[in-house]
Amino acid sequence: MAQLRVTQIKSKISEKQNQRDTLRSLGLKRIGQTVVRPDDKQNRGYVVTVAHLVKVEEID
Repeated sequence: MAQLRVTQIKSKISEKQNQRDTLRSLGLKRIGQTVVRPDDKQNRGYVVTVAHLVKVEEID
């Protein structure tokens, strides 16, 4: 199953609360932190919500 490597590249300060919550749901706490998540609809939706704050790579 494919996976997503999600890296936070911008600060969550001055972002809306739902975007901060989404970063937290992805497991991201600080700039430069990277997490690997399964590639499913839920995580794709999270990434779309905070696309301007994260960098996403597909890995196998």
